[in-house]
Amino acid sequence: MPAILADAANGLSPRMRELMTDLWQRIQALDGRIGALTGAIVSWAENDPACQRLLTVPGIGPLTATALVAAVGHGEAFRRGRELAALLGLVPRQPATGGKPRLLGISKRGNRSVRCLLIHGARAVLRGADRRTDRLGPWLQELRGRTHPNVATVALANQLARIAWAVLATGQVYEPHLISPEA
Repeated sequence: MPAILADAANGLSPRMRELMTDLWQRIQALDGRIGALTGAIVSWAENDPACQRLLTVPGIGPLTATALVAAVGHGEAFRRGRELAALLGLVPRQPATGGKPRLLGISKRGNRSVRCLLIHGARAVLRGADRRTDRLGPWLQELRGRTHPNVATVALANQLARIAWAVLATGQVYEPHLISPEA
């Protein structure tokens, strides 16, 4: 962009060049602000013990860890991981008529931003599922083989929310070879 703005022979009018310069300066200021906020989030994640434990879970980075801790604390409000997943809107809706429950798409209720972060993290984990050697790897391979990629992503996000609850509630780090994805 600076090269385009510096080139006087490119046909930009003086007013357009002025507007583009102003926009370019605003973009640079926003990039600086984003960098500063990202640094603060990473610093908070590195100094908070709960965030450090969450960072051991695949698909959870500093932004997701800090958002989870800010949203749910240490998980003491939930009796099990499914309750956390339900709070985030990652469990299927279950309407029932005549005693016949049906499982539909996810409810999408609850904390939209944390749900979105978990789904993006799950998408990243699914991309490398064939290279995983822990117990999650074969489950992901089988899940990917029998369902649509988006369904597999949400199922993994649900599983990551349950694992995150277990990590927060027990105070222990994620051990990939001890936790079963079927639990």
